[in-house]
Amino acid sequence: MKIKPLFDYVLVKPLEGETRTPSGIVLPDSAKEKPQVGEIMAVGPGKNCCGDGCCGDDEKGEEIVVKVGQKVLYKKWGGNEVKVGNEEWLLIEQKDIMAIVS
Repeated sequence: MKIKPLFDYVLVKPLEGETRTPSGIVLPDSAKEKPQVGEIMAVGPGKNCCGDGCCGDDEKGEEIVVKVGQKVLYKKWGGNEVKVGNEEWLLIEQKDIMAIVS
């Protein structure tokens, strides 16, 4: 299945959280924190003007500033879970991305 986000949505594959504490204790799935860092897998074209002429004909809407392959930090509770294959990815709005991680 191929997913192409619309508007300013971004498809993010969450990166795995820590499975061990610094002291070496293995964490069960129920104790792991929800990851907030992920890799961008697809981006939408950006928001467009509503089309009623209020913005003028040259209005292009909100620009997408992230690119496929970048690692990003996003809001903890943002986005909607989407099943891709047997993995859970997130479909989030660009405004829910807080930083690019390098």
